[in-house]
Formats: sequence, structure tokens, C-alpha cells
Amino acid sequence: MGYGHWTRESFERYSASVGRDVDASGHLDAGLTDRQIFRQRGLHPLLDPRNVTRECRDSGEHPATIPVILALDVTGSMGPASAEVAKKMNEVMTRLYGTVKDVEFLAMGIGDLAYDRAPIQISQFESDIRIAEQLDRIWMEHGGGGNAYESYTAAWYMASRHTDIDCLKRGKKGLIITMGDEPMNPYLPYRPLAAATGDSLQADVETRDLYREVSEKYDLWHIHVKHREPDMYLTGAVRSFGAVLPQGHMTVSSIGDLAEKLIGIITAHANDDNGIILRKEEKPAGVGRRLFGLFSW
Repeated sequence: MGYGHWTRESFERYSASVGRDVDASGHLDAGLTDRQIFRQRGLHPLLDPRNVTRECRDSGEHPATIPVILALDVTGSMGPASAEVAKKMNEVMTRLYGTVKDVEFLAMGIGDLAYDRAPIQISQFESDIRIAEQLDRIWMEHGGGGNAYESYTAAWYMASRHTDIDCLKRGKKGLIITMGDEPMNPYLPYRPLAAATGDSLQADVETRDLYREVSEKYDLWHIHVKHREPDMYLTGAVRSFGAVLPQGHMTVSSIGDLAEKLIGIITAHANDDNGIILRKEEKPAGVGRRLFGLFSW
């Protein structure tokens, strides 16, 4: 996967084909709601996470691929933020391709493994209008539960164990950006994770172990989307993600600033000649479930 190039013209044609208007700035109509954009009403077969491997391969067309995973929280409160990403995807892509030629995107939908019917949705890596097509296939389940977090690190799990990326051969990591509005989950429960992925698991996947594993392949960022006042989860999100991720890799954004945040993170990653390889002293010790006994929110 990952052939072709994104163009504004292809975005305009695709948008017209699904009945959406594109304004003079290249954005989708600002009045569109998340339910109008994300029309899927169940897990799309092409986004089924069971027994899949998603590949990001170098080619003559894209000789130095940069795999980027955008993982969207698809629970109840995050629909407007996900819609903002879809509305401004044309801006994100055209600006990125102005300086970074070989970015390939994989879109993920992340819910709650304990409560949701489709807690993990995962597309292919793509570099052209198929990015928009795959975003449209994401099911905004609007679920979640009462456990004060969503299964954000399921994106780490899928990236670590269900992707194969050529950039590693060149000493370059991929990039994962998770986006949500709740604190980090302390672990991934093995029974629903095994059911969702088809993997054979015997124990819960602890956050500290998963971070250590996935950070060998990917640079990790989290954007906490601040879209309500007061934000009852902000303190917990900053503390929990900040305790696991490298310094500065947990950031806060309004819905309106999401496009700029994404462009900034991806461009910085692409232009880092060292491949975002962390020095030993920069790697956090990592935390498991006991981390969450330290915080109150």
C-alpha cells in the first residue's frame, strides 16, 4: 500500500462524489457535523483489526517512507474533534507534501476495550486520496464507559505487533499520534484485546511494557483535545501521559488548532535526521497500573 500522491484536485473530486462542499481554503464545509461526515454505522470490513498486518513499504515512487499513524478517539465526546481532522485533512496533506514527500498515513479508530463493540479500527498505510476514503470508513461508535479513560494504547499495540515498516531499515522510526480527551489507560485487558485482534494472549498488556516495546519502532505523541470547560480530565491526562511519554510529547490543543498541531509534529519528526531515537536518559522508567494510584482526577 501507499502508492500515489495527495492533491487538492483529487480531494475536491472525492468530496463532490460523496456530496460535500469544499470552500476556498480547501476545507470541508464548516457546518458539517461528525455524524454527517462519519456515516459508517458498524465496523467496516476493511478496518477489521483481526489477524492483519499493515505494511508501509519503500518504493520507487516513495523511496523514504515516513509511516504516520493517526489514532482518533471514537467515543461519545470526541466526534467534533475527529470531524475537524476530516475537514482539514486537505490542508494537512497539501502543506505536508510541500516539504515532506513520502509521508504515508494509517488511520485508526480507538474506543474502549471494556465496553465498545469495535474498540479498534485500523486502515492501510496510504499516501493519496485513499486517506480520506479510509477516514470516512471509521465508525464513530460514540461509546466508552465509566472507567475515566479510553483504550488509547491499543494504537501502540497494533503498531508494534501488526505493522511492518521499511523505515526501520534506514534507522528511522515511524510516528504515532493519539488524540483524545481522557487520561491514559493503565493497561489493556487481554480477553477483549484478544477477541478484537485475533491474537493469543494470556495476560493483560501493561502500559510500561508496551511503551518499551513500541518505542523501538515508533515515536509516540499524544494530543489532549480540550473542548469543554471545565475540562475535568485535563489534569489526569497531563499527569498520566506525561509520566510515560518523553518530555514534551504530550500536548494540549483546542479543536480549532488540531491541524496546526498535526502539521508541526509530523514535520518535526520527518526532518529529524536522527530518527527520533531517544537517548537512554530520556526514556521514562514507565509505569503500569500502579501509576494510576498516584493521581486523582
